[in-house]
Amino acid sequence: MRIGIDARLVFYHQAGIGQYIIRLTHALAALDTSNDYFLFQSRKDRTRLVQAPNFHRRVLWTPSHHPLERLAMSAEMLPHPLDVFHSPDFIPPRKTRAPNVITVHDLAFLLYPRFLTPDAARYYGQIDHASRSAAHIIAVSQSTKRDVTRLLGVPEDKVSVIYEAANGSSQPMDKQQAQRRVHEKFGIADEFILFVSTIEPRKNLPTLLAAYSKLIDQYKSAARLVIAGHKGWLTDEVDQAVEKYKLADKVCFLGSVPNQDLAYLYNAARVLALPSFYEGFGLPPLEAMASGTPVIVSNVSSLPEVVGDAGLLVDPNDVDGWTVALHRVLSDNALRDELAAKGLKRAAHFSWERAARETLNVYNKVAGK
Repeated sequence: MRIGIDARLVFYHQAGIGQYIIRLTHALAALDTSNDYFLFQSRKDRTRLVQAPNFHRRVLWTPSHHPLERLAMSAEMLPHPLDVFHSPDFIPPRKTRAPNVITVHDLAFLLYPRFLTPDAARYYGQIDHASRSAAHIIAVSQSTKRDVTRLLGVPEDKVSVIYEAANGSSQPMDKQQAQRRVHEKFGIADEFILFVSTIEPRKNLPTLLAAYSKLIDQYKSAARLVIAGHKGWLTDEVDQAVEKYKLADKVCFLGSVPNQDLAYLYNAARVLALPSFYEGFGLPPLEAMASGTPVIVSNVSSLPEVVGDAGLLVDPNDVDGWTVALHRVLSDNALRDELAAKGLKRAAHFSWERAARETLNVYNKVAGK
């Protein structure tokens, strides 16, 4: 079987979907030596994404998220005979000779259109046609599958739930060693609360900043707040919150952090906090749990599904609730140990080997193999 995978986004943005592509393709390479895989990378990407004999690099000139992307990709794909083509960024070419599989990570752009720029709204508006033309859809959580069937009218049997998993580097390590590395790399010597994600409105960082301000004022906490993730879009409200609460000397913005350094941050943190309004899956809390770090997440969308009873769940609009939850985990060693143990056990239920095997089953089904 000849399987094509759109891997262009890895060059442009290695968070989120870019990481999904990297981890899935490496897991497929470890699992499957029989089929031929063709990874369609950006012409600007000189790397070979997967080093395996049955994985072949192909180049596309069409950039990701271009207004004419679907049409241009259709023309570029014509010379490539495939049995199935997978679009992990869920917007496939307009036409291909092979049946399409798309992965839908979330439908936040339909549920929260106010969080989008006009260009992003136009681009993601193609999801209706993409979902109808796809031979099969992979959803990364039951929550996302419910959104796909409810909002797009897709039959349930056309959608398979295949969970993501933590990065292989997300595992417990010596806490003191991790803290030393974080101190050396980032100059952070104090205990800290960790937030990991692209900074954009859906992640609800202003609520975390408001809760953190109350944590300092009401509980006299000395913990710092560390933000790992690049600035995305519509970030003015975050900047305004930092200024409003006078947190410039308390909050550390690290920007994008390589995976090897992120592993140390996860281990050195006292707690990971993710107050998102919506998540299609939520890798940061899973990676924190796999590292033995307690998590506090919003009680909405896929996050309760991923975290289960291994973390504290708080309404994303409840500033006081977030303040109290942060104080509980920071001050209660027994609670923190309990959550860390539960988190390790919960994270073990998710694996990229399983995700690759279930994805390969979808390819076989779609290609009629």
